[in-house]
Amino acid sequence: MQPSLRSDVRAAVPDAAAAFGVTAAVFALLWSRMRSGTSATTAVMPFMADPGTFWMYLLSQAFGWSALLWSWGTVMLGLLLSGPGPGRLPVSRRALERWHRTASLTTMALMAAHALLFAAELVRYEARLGWAARLWSAFADTFVPGWYDSGTGRTAIPIGQGALYLAVPLGLLFYVRHRFGPTAWRRLHRLTVAVYALGVWHTLLYGTNVWYGEWPRTGLWLLQLPVAVLLLVRLLRPARRGERLAPPGPGRPGQGPAARWAVRAGGLAVAAAAAAGILAAAATGHDGGRTRPPPPPAGPQPAPTAPHVHEPD
Repeated sequence: MQPSLRSDVRAAVPDAAAAFGVTAAVFALLWSRMRSGTSATTAVMPFMADPGTFWMYLLSQAFGWSALLWSWGTVMLGLLLSGPGPGRLPVSRRALERWHRTASLTTMALMAAHALLFAAELVRYEARLGWAARLWSAFADTFVPGWYDSGTGRTAIPIGQGALYLAVPLGLLFYVRHRFGPTAWRRLHRLTVAVYALGVWHTLLYGTNVWYGEWPRTGLWLLQLPVAVLLLVRLLRPARRGERLAPPGPGRPGQGPAARWAVRAGGLAVAAAAAAGILAAAATGHDGGRTRPPPPPAGPQPAPTAPHVHEPD
């Protein structure tokens, strides 16, 4: 029996409950760090030192982190299933496939919550505007590519939008894959690794909690190492015989045209370079992290026009 969207949504309820529990724990951690003055977010934006006022922003951050964690799990399960095989695991392949699908649905919900809460914070903050203008400004800043015009967000927000706008159709197309064939579906599904990469890139650029070269940023880099390793294994030993890499030549199974071989060899080289780069970044600490700015002077801080992340001077 082929899985349906309705059955997978029902099966995703425990997974989603766990994700919301993780989100609540992350929110509590972000709240306590902001309240104690150790939050990297307030180092970037000192005016946001009151978690009671900016709780929606913190909740948006928490949903963003749980979305990244669940997308990591989704990609790991997908690479495990499409590689040489999960080996001797205590669960069946069918169970892994079900977890892969439910984690994908949960990831989409978490990404949507992350974006909607960011928009809600913008609506709350732009109190000087009328309601119609506030709603349009928040919607455009959050969901219209190229509209957000402040600091790092001019690059990071469109990258995050790209991850969201690709993740939803790619996740839902599984349930109608019979309409366009398994080969086309598999080719489209491979883009999920690119979607995950966009999510990580968005986090590194715009996640204020990992802006600085400290342990949260190093931990985020290290989290990518098993993804890169599994991707290497997947490219070297794919589960499907027809996808195995072999130099073009007569009589070699799975070889395909020279162009296809070149693309697969290029992907293997990129995955190997990514794994080496992640190790180097984690080992040396030179991973693009910024230097934490000095604390602001005592006294009230001027309020900006919007809770946009600006580059520190």
